Amino acid sequence: MASFGLDELVEVLKAAGEPSRLRLLSLLASADLTVSDLTDILGQSQPRISRHLKLLGEAGLVDRYQEGAWAYFRLREDGSAVSLARQLLANAASDDPTLLRDTARLAAVRQQRSERAQAYFARHAGEWDEMRRLHVAEAEVERCLVDLVGRKPVQALLDLGTGTGRMLLLLKDIYRRAVGVDASRDMLAVARANLDAEGLNRAVVRLGDILNLPLEREDFDLVIVHQVLHFLDHPDQAIAEAARVLRPEGRLLVVDFAPHDLEYLRQEHAHLRLGFSHQAMEDWMTRAGLKVERVVDLPSGHEGRQALTVSVWLARDPRLLIAEQKDTHSVRSA
Repeated sequence: MASFGLDELVEVLKAAGEPSRLRLLSLLASADLTVSDLTDILGQSQPRISRHLKLLGEAGLVDRYQEGAWAYFRLREDGSAVSLARQLLANAASDDPTLLRDTARLAAVRQQRSERAQAYFARHAGEWDEMRRLHVAEAEVERCLVDLVGRKPVQALLDLGTGTGRMLLLLKDIYRRAVGVDASRDMLAVARANLDAEGLNRAVVRLGDILNLPLEREDFDLVIVHQVLHFLDHPDQAIAEAARVLRPEGRLLVVDFAPHDLEYLRQEHAHLRLGFSHQAMEDWMTRAGLKVERVVDLPSGHEGRQALTVSVWLARDPRLLIAEQKDTHSVRSA
């Protein structure tokens, strides 16, 4: 537990020590929720809920994320105030009837999300099915990805172009926290529903531009860009932006298609780039200050021209290693 000055302690307790606000903290510790969601769950007016959220935000307990016309709220990940709030929540009786009722209503909100997400996914399932038939089985790609990432725990993972949130689920056992970013609110709805179904609270998803991330520099140990770059006019800029948010010795893993000539993918599936050569990818990563460590090609195994090879590139930010080498050389010179 962090220690507090008297005034700071009083402010945090004043913010959290009100029945509705404590209920809000309990809910926001479990999910990203809008004012509308919270109004449905607590049965209170939107102005009242908004006022409570404003006070909790000012106390450093709640974060606000904008997604188009919608704003989502969530209990902050870090901070001394949040540590105290989590301790208070941990001491709440698990059989409290008010909290149990809130939990049941939260489950109903999540079910509605899931149904909307499933409807969207069903409308677009044919597109995904067609792409799957063109390249190697996803299970094989995922086995390769897991093998390259390894089982060593990471503090923070970033999944760019998270889509359905599959990477957040696949690697859930190795990270302490994770963020998925996508430019599509519909896909974020699918991802949230999938995370809800898994009960995965260590991962969140956010609306954002892969070329201009709403994230601090040097904040992630592992960044994944899975089947995203071929949709971009400037994939090199996405690589540079991914490198910006990597910590020293952090890793970038890119999964995409090798060069191909399936021109119809431009018109029918919005592909802007028909795959990437190893040389082009290595050049972009090198310019971004990264060092390529592994490259793996996964051929589809299908006969004929209608087939795609999936390539996987793993690169590392070498700054910590370089600094250590310089220190060792200085000691030897002395």
